[in-house]
Amino acid sequence: MKSNGPRDDAGGAPRATEPVSSPHVSARDEWEQSAAMRLRPGALDWIFPRVTRDEKVDPSERVLPAQSDFDGRGTLHWRHLTLSDNHLLIDLLTRVEDHDDPPYRTTAEESAETFTTTASNIGQAMVLGVDDAGVARAYAMVRIRPGTEHDRALCDGGVDPAWRGYGVGTVLLDWQLHVARAIQAATGRHGAWALIHVESPAADAADLLQRYGFTQTRWFTEMRRDLTLPIPDVRPHGNVQVEPWREDLDDAVRKAHNEAFREQWGAEPHTPETWVHGRTYFAPEWSFVALDRTTDRARVAGYLISGRYEGDWEAQGWTEGYTDVLGVRDEWRGMRVATALLAAAMRAYAADGMAYAGLGLDLAVPTPQYGLFSELGYSPTRYSALYAMPL
Repeated sequence: MKSNGPRDDAGGAPRATEPVSSPHVSARDEWEQSAAMRLRPGALDWIFPRVTRDEKVDPSERVLPAQSDFDGRGTLHWRHLTLSDNHLLIDLLTRVEDHDDPPYRTTAEESAETFTTTASNIGQAMVLGVDDAGVARAYAMVRIRPGTEHDRALCDGGVDPAWRGYGVGTVLLDWQLHVARAIQAATGRHGAWALIHVESPAADAADLLQRYGFTQTRWFTEMRRDLTLPIPDVRPHGNVQVEPWREDLDDAVRKAHNEAFREQWGAEPHTPETWVHGRTYFAPEWSFVALDRTTDRARVAGYLISGRYEGDWEAQGWTEGYTDVLGVRDEWRGMRVATALLAAAMRAYAADGMAYAGLGLDLAVPTPQYGLFSELGYSPTRYSALYAMPL
């Protein structure tokens, strides 16, 4: 979940009150909208259910030639990227991430999740470029997610630092746009938007996307909170109690999530299958559910889902408990539910020896004001952006 994005997954201008629900943590009237996640391949599966690759509409092998020659660098041989190539993909991602130094490191388990399919059925395509020695030098993926207003073509990819500056990225971007349009045409769907996540700073990537007609549409901010600072003792209003996550509550939390996110940017309802997908680093011991016990039948008022991303700690320079998703249902907004959930998670992180609490905010407009999160002691550590273009 913690990831490179549109690796979940919303907007508004933050205000200094309480959070609500949205992909990443977004802000509305009371900042009682919340969900947070990092941007790395697979993270948006919590907001955009993963689609299944359909062999009949996958045009990846027809769009690129068998090989491409790049003057001054060499030849790349293109082939469809499959799970059997995961070792090559993770080696390439390691070189890319060591050079670019994002605040995460992708593990083999996380990259393997890329190849897992679910019941959704629009289409996806993946391609790998290897040099004459069989070393992976570039990859690209396109995953089409359904939407109520328009579909989203989530484009992910990377080029070995030693092969940059030779036009490989341009070839891959052309392929991604062509593939997205071909899948849309083959499935009889129209009106998709191509989405590409860019870490900051990445001026070359941003310039390339802008030349193609992409515009920046979302602003992502990674934040952390020092756990040596006092953690507030917060209780929700009314008969709401924050309790540890339990497996028997998981489906009720899924339904609450679908309700809390129903009007958020890019949100799609989760099925039981898509809800549990991508939980390699899910930390139930750091996750909580806010239950309203006003009646004999408890109702889910809010929830906080955490991830334990130990593979990131060395790269980012600190240990942390990470808030992947935070949500509060409409009926309980303004009742300090989100604040109480965050405080409970902080205490759990601290009890396990974590140095920081982390989360990611997703904003429709850039702003230096982070409302409740600033009040709780969170401060920015890194920025990234989502670029979009209609196909």
